[in-house]
Amino acid sequence: MKYALRTIIVIAVLIVAFFIFLESGVYNVSAMVPHNRLTLWVINTLKDNSIEHRSKALKAPNNLIDSSLIKLGFSHYNEMCVGCHGAPGISKSEIGKGLYPHPPNLAHSAKEMPPSELFWITKNGIKLTGMPAFGKTHSDDKIWAIVAFMEQLPTMTKEQYQAFDRDTKDVNDE
Repeated sequence: MKYALRTIIVIAVLIVAFFIFLESGVYNVSAMVPHNRLTLWVINTLKDNSIEHRSKALKAPNNLIDSSLIKLGFSHYNEMCVGCHGAPGISKSEIGKGLYPHPPNLAHSAKEMPPSELFWITKNGIKLTGMPAFGKTHSDDKIWAIVAFMEQLPTMTKEQYQAFDRDTKDVNDE
């Protein structure tokens, strides 16, 4: 009985201390100041496990290497994503540079993620990161096209990215 009472008291004290911490305003939420290591670990672990768990059941379509799908994905990526994530030969915009946590450079990090995770993130967004949920404005087919393009980013050169841009402008000008 004593052990149970002590446990309840310790838990109650921790809960009260946590609420005092929340109410104090002592934790700096400025995007100019990085999180401490514990907070960063908690956030990243929660985010990574949540994305992995929710994207497991997703199956990528077989046509992610289809050139017309990749071109469609490029047009959406170039319009909506390049400002925050950059591209070969293109730096992040001022907005992308000012976000915290910093958006990943997908030309480097897209190869580390399976297509199902790229799809889930693009469709659902990630709370408190600046990553919007494009599933509210784009069909799954269009999001898979963006994923098809992101799959190409890690091996793409600046010149290849510029060629996509020229091809898209030529089609839009016709």
